[in-house]
Amino acid sequence: MTASFTQGPTDPTVQPVPASVVAQVDAADTTLQNPKRAVLSLGSNLGNRLEILQGAVDALEDTPGVRVKAVSPVYETEPWGVEPDSQPSYFNAVVVLKTTLPPSSLLERAHAVEEAFNRVREEHWGPRTLDVDIVAYADVTSDDPHLTLPHPRAHERAFVLAPWHDVDPGARLPGRGAVADLLGTVTRDGVAARGDVELRLPE
Repeated sequence: MTASFTQGPTDPTVQPVPASVVAQVDAADTTLQNPKRAVLSLGSNLGNRLEILQGAVDALEDTPGVRVKAVSPVYETEPWGVEPDSQPSYFNAVVVLKTTLPPSSLLERAHAVEEAFNRVREEHWGPRTLDVDIVAYADVTSDDPHLTLPHPRAHERAFVLAPWHDVDPGARLPGRGAVADLLGTVTRDGVAARGDVELRLPE
């Protein structure tokens, strides 16, 4: 099998699939038998936020070894960890995937999608066109500093927990418990559902 990633010439998500990802897919079950469930958080506070999030969803679906199973409602969120009104607000959403990629390759793909939308990492907590975080991967727990699983701050972030609960009310965060229970322990201040916009599942 040779993996490919082709889209229209004007599509900003055009990005070659890294050789390491191709190798992992070739070694995996390419029919997506026995896939793992992964939850990703998307965020954008620069540019056309909705269009960027939709582009990220579509790019993830176009990744060999990945199938997007569910996309949450969109939330508008005040920026985390910065002075009030110092940045534009975010659009946030959660995507549930099934994948045969191992966590390291899924992270590599997430970074490639960010880079396709000109993500710049110059400032901690800085504004960004696109943020793609792996929140959870199956029941895997890992303290690897390159990819800590589950995401070390997911349990305290309403902009992750609320959309995740919307799309999967019975979800559990490994090592932390039910998402519904965790959501009851955090503030939703500055995190509001945007019923007037939505992301679509890739066709």
